Amino acid sequence: MLAAGRVVAFAPATDLDEAQRFYVDVLGLELVSRDGFGIMLESGAGTIRIAALREFTPQQGTTLGWEVEDVPTAARWLAGRGVELLKFDGVAQDDLGIWTPPGGGAVAWFRDPSGNTLSISGRG
Repeated sequence: MLAAGRVVAFAPATDLDEAQRFYVDVLGLELVSRDGFGIMLESGAGTIRIAALREFTPQQGTTLGWEVEDVPTAARWLAGRGVELLKFDGVAQDDLGIWTPPGGGAVAWFRDPSGNTLSISGRG
């Protein structure tokens, strides 16, 4: 039953104006709606709801991720839009911040204005 359903992902934000600028203007997602509780965005075949919270502590690890065809091209595109790609101590990442996991593929991480860790990845 759920396998046929459309995924809706959720992420918190403390400043909806800042979140909207980032997700729409920087990442290029489509704004569907906005109300006092959050922002609804279209992203590929899914929906992302950015929920307004007064305060929260960002979780460790990735909150939202996008699978892309070409991780280096996507990483350069993000960097060109002012997005800082993260580098982690002890993780073998290239100059762009891309990690190649043991099974192949590629992953790079970045943060949204509320501190959520986001990722781009590709299959090996």
